[in-house]
Amino acid sequence: MRLASVALLILTAPALAQEVEGDAERGQNLFQRQCTSCHAVDEPRNSAGPTLQGLMGRVAGSAEGFTYSSALQESGITWTEEALDAYLANPGALVRGTRMAVRVPNDAHRRDIIAYLAAQ
Repeated sequence: MRLASVALLILTAPALAQEVEGDAERGQNLFQRQCTSCHAVDEPRNSAGPTLQGLMGRVAGSAEGFTYSSALQESGITWTEEALDAYLANPGALVRGTRMAVRVPNDAHRRDIIAYLAAQ
């Protein structure tokens, strides 16, 4: 029985890894539907939200020309996949006082959006 379990794990591991990593193409579609009303990623312009161009590795609250909440500016966050995952899941829980109110509660959708943003 143990051998069968190991074999099943070996056969399904690539599919599981893909789901954990996220899919940038799906993320682009989700981003376009859920995020572009406030954020741009393909150009350095701010609108209702800051540009997300070059987001990964950037210090939170530092996109030039955007007026952030003091809460986000003082958060000390550097955007990584893990930090972005926590923020998108519940922005106010991670940064109390942030103006970002939109949540992405679906784990797979967050992974896909993050994969898309990481590829930019």
